[in-house]
Amino acid sequence: MANIRALPLTSLETTSLLFSKRVLVKNTSIISFTETHFLRQSIPTSITRSPTPRGSGSVSCSSVADKASTLEDVCPEVRTLTWNWKGYSIRYQCAGTSGPALVLVHGFGANSDHWRKNTPILGKSYRVYSIDLIGYGYSDKPNPNEFGGEPFYTFETWGEQLNDFCLDVVKDEAFFICNSIGGLVGLQAAVSKPEICRGLMLINISLRMLHIKKQPLIGRPFIRSFQNLLRNTPVGKLFFKSIAKPETVRSILSQCYHDSSQVTDELVEAILRPGLEPGAVDVFLEFICYSGGPLPEDLLPLVKCPVLIAWGEKDPWEPIELGRAYGDFDAVEEFVVLPEAGHCPQDEKPEMVNPLIESFVARHSNSSAALAPGI
Repeated sequence: MANIRALPLTSLETTSLLFSKRVLVKNTSIISFTETHFLRQSIPTSITRSPTPRGSGSVSCSSVADKASTLEDVCPEVRTLTWNWKGYSIRYQCAGTSGPALVLVHGFGANSDHWRKNTPILGKSYRVYSIDLIGYGYSDKPNPNEFGGEPFYTFETWGEQLNDFCLDVVKDEAFFICNSIGGLVGLQAAVSKPEICRGLMLINISLRMLHIKKQPLIGRPFIRSFQNLLRNTPVGKLFFKSIAKPETVRSILSQCYHDSSQVTDELVEAILRPGLEPGAVDVFLEFICYSGGPLPEDLLPLVKCPVLIAWGEKDPWEPIELGRAYGDFDAVEEFVVLPEAGHCPQDEKPEMVNPLIESFVARHSNSSAALAPGI
């Protein structure tokens, strides 16, 4: 198993509560070659990869011509629907009617709108679904205090939701394309029901630096006290109220997006508006106080399907130097560096991420696409 070292406790980010110092992992040698790839949706895009012997590499992408404005008449319609899961209303979006199924899984504080630059484009070739995890977006947000003191907003809950979504809605195996904490959701789902997941693409997966196993001993009492303060006193709701504002959301997004010009009014509204719905504050506080559950390094050795890890090299929250160690796991066939991209490359650099998704899915689409009877 790869050695994933904890970062020293320095400061807490407002919504990510991640650490700011970086720990370097071993360097890897690079074998360079160039591959030119063009999007099927006719956006000319050049991609360069530099894989290591373990499959690590880098992707650079320069748009030859921006034809995104001409795609509205050729991209499939994106539909917004709801699904009843255990009595809760779950919002999802979908596009495309043929090809392998893809399920796009968002990160902390986000929702399926964070895939708005991917869903219609990928829907030209695939059946694409982007889902609001329970507690986020426009899905229901049950009060975590209603579950008898047992944690509800966990990766086990979301992993079960993802697998049930494939069984009830997709009715097929699927590729899971995941960002940030969504990567843990995808991993958990793939481990729980390996017959459903055909492949995993993890984009800047969360390192979970506030997990109890990664907290420095000297910092654990402080973190636990801070979490209890947020969850069990009015301080938590005041804290949430202070950040649930357009200017604060814009500031936070400008930290995690390397290209701050991509932090548009549309993006700010897409993230903020569902966060103002009833129940959102309780979900927020519950999750930032969640220091248990699985780590990526716990789940990666158990995954049976192929895994591709992509990482925005300018991510200030999840340092790529530490993330590279995940490329050493046997299930990971490739670690791809996304230059000049931050924590959410699928939204900041869709011209890089969309063709990377297409090439990954194409490599692993030869097996039967239908679920076996009884699954």
